[in-house]
This record gives sequence, C-alpha cells and structure tokens, in this order.
Amino acid sequence: MPAVSRAIAVLRFLGRSPEPMGVKAIAESLVLVTSTCLHILRVLVDEELVKIDATKRYSLGIGMLSLARSVIESNGFATAAQPVLDRISHKWSVTALGVEINALDNMVVLALSHSKIPFRLHVDVGSRFPALISATGRLIAAFSDHPWSEIERRFRAVRWQNPPSIDVWRKEVASARKHGYSIDRGNYVSGITVLAVPILNARNVITHSLVATGVAEQIDKTRGVAIAKDLHVEADRLSALLFAQAR
Repeated sequence: MPAVSRAIAVLRFLGRSPEPMGVKAIAESLVLVTSTCLHILRVLVDEELVKIDATKRYSLGIGMLSLARSVIESNGFATAAQPVLDRISHKWSVTALGVEINALDNMVVLALSHSKIPFRLHVDVGSRFPALISATGRLIAAFSDHPWSEIERRFRAVRWQNPPSIDVWRKEVASARKHGYSIDRGNYVSGITVLAVPILNARNVITHSLVATGVAEQIDKTRGVAIAKDLHVEADRLSALLFAQAR
C-alpha cells in the first residue's frame, strides 16, 4: 500500500474511532507494521492532521478542520443547502444543519445556521457523529439499503444520553419511513429535540439530511410537525437539484 494510501487509511480510522487510540491498536486494526504506523502518525502530527495526548494516544487534529472546510466550500450540497438552513433557522428560531451520510459509519455536518436565541448546539461545520444517532440515525435505518442485522449491530454500539430500547427505536424507524421525517425527543441529549428529513437519491436511498434542533420546550408536537413539513419541502427541492440527471 502506497504511503499516501496508508496515511488516508489512518485518518479514516481515527475519524471513525469514538476515542483516542494507541499506535499498536491502530497498527493492528489497519494491518500495518507498528514502526510504519508510528512514522505515519508522526508525519500527520507534524501537519496537525492528528494530535497526540499525554497518554500517547492519537486522534484527529485541528488541521482536519481547515482541510474539511476547503472540501466543503467546493461541495455542491453545502452551497445549495446554506440559504435553506438560514431561512429555516430564522423562521423557526432553531439551529439548522445540513448533513452528509457516510453509509453506516458516520454523518458529517457540511452546512450550519445558528438561531439568535441563547441556546446553541455544540456543533460546527466538519463535526462528525455516529451514523445511527439521533433523528438522522432513524432516517438512515429507514432509507438505506443495509440489512437490518447490520443496522441493529451498529445501533447497539451507539452511545445515547437516554438510549431508546431496540424495539422502541425500530418502531420509530418504521414511523420515519412512513411519514418521511424523524423526531428525537431527548434521547440524544436530554432536554433537546432534534428533527430531521432525508434527502434521497434516484434509488430513494438517503445521502444527506436536513436537521433542525432546539430546546424541548420550544418545539412541541404541533410545532415539530410544522417544522418537519417545512424541511421536507426544502429536502425535495434539494434532492431534485442534486440528482436531477439521475432521475
């Protein structure tokens, strides 16, 4: 494997890892010679793409943010979604996100618009989250082509503040598939409501999602459905724009 490919493999592995990893664990996971892996990590640390903590464990560094932003700036979805998110955020006083789905591995925030109310979700462009977490996670389970056995295995590995049972979550996935949107009320973060709608490709498989989030008291059932419907209209427009040639 060429050096560049090995470096990319290390970055991808650290991006999926929920916590910092030691060089031996990284090398074994990627089937690399430990000394080779250490050399790659040192180069990545020098470039600030990877950071090392006091226990000599590695995680992605701040250099990844600038790299991610340069990629996002040339991303068609982010460009198209930003004015939509700004409108949704202003109209409903919510934090609005545009998210890209990376299979069952993770989701990445590509566009963001904060509301002017005091509540702020701790998220930034380039932030990554486990694929099956929160409202978007239910949509991924509902509108992906992965087998349920793999979805359930991945679900059980996700960390929630107030985790739903697999039976309850599966019913919520079915509801998301039926209604075309999903709502997480305090499972991901206590006291926070998260709404999401899917952006589907020509095969009706989810590729992105539009998300709105705010404090639970701010988004009751009636308001939540209204926001979801507004998001759904915008998601359909973006889907038509992004995948027009494939339809």
